[in-house]
Amino acid sequence: MPRFERNERGEMPFLDHLEELRWRLIWSLLALTVAFVVGFVIVDAFNVLGLLMRPIATHLPNGRLYFTSPIEPFMLTMKLAFFTGLVLASPVIVWQLWRFLSPALYARERRVVLPVAIAAALLFVAGVLLAYLLVLPAAIKVLLGFQSQSLQPIVTAKEYFGFAMQVVIAFGAIFEIPLVLLMLVYLQVISATFLARNRRFAIAGNAFLAMLLSPPDLVSMTLMMIPVQLLFEITVIIARVMERRRAKRQPSDAPSAEVIPAGQA
Repeated sequence: MPRFERNERGEMPFLDHLEELRWRLIWSLLALTVAFVVGFVIVDAFNVLGLLMRPIATHLPNGRLYFTSPIEPFMLTMKLAFFTGLVLASPVIVWQLWRFLSPALYARERRVVLPVAIAAALLFVAGVLLAYLLVLPAAIKVLLGFQSQSLQPIVTAKEYFGFAMQVVIAFGAIFEIPLVLLMLVYLQVISATFLARNRRFAIAGNAFLAMLLSPPDLVSMTLMMIPVQLLFEITVIIARVMERRRAKRQPSDAPSAEVIPAGQA
């Protein structure tokens, strides 16, 4: 990639910005292409499909999912390879994005971006792991338990992975809510007192999101509500700490009273 020169304020001409953006996109696409090939090898060599089937495997009559189209196994493998490659290439993509945007940020904003990005990634992974390890097995057990004496399940790979991806992505996304609230507190849009005073609305919103995003059973809803509500309470505590530290850093705005000698009064 060509080296782009910036002035002392980190600025460059508009056309140079477009050229830099083009090269950043090229490097990101190259990284994604290489990672896709590696992801295809990983999916085939390490039986990623079998790993993702663990939450439902024990509830299937022969331990296998069905498919109804000849191209379905190939498309499923390609999708898994793409998602695996996207995970592998994400550090390069994020780095290219950071290199493109960082010159436009102030030093204080640069210090904030990295912790926020790391926290967002960790929260998303935590939500995904919770969904995979706890919610999916519990939800599948409940859902397949209805009328099990009379009905025999025939679960296709397309339907199962569509259902599992909905649950996993929903948990990963909803775990980002505390980070969004902390960013609003940092920007002084809301306060810790506001969050604590509206806790009942947070509980109601939590229940609504659990009903909307989780599978339609009480177990899944509860498993989603409990960690999200705990994260909300932790968010309130962290927000109070942030506000106290900000108050200590900021000098008092009240003007000091001037003492006038008695003879000049």
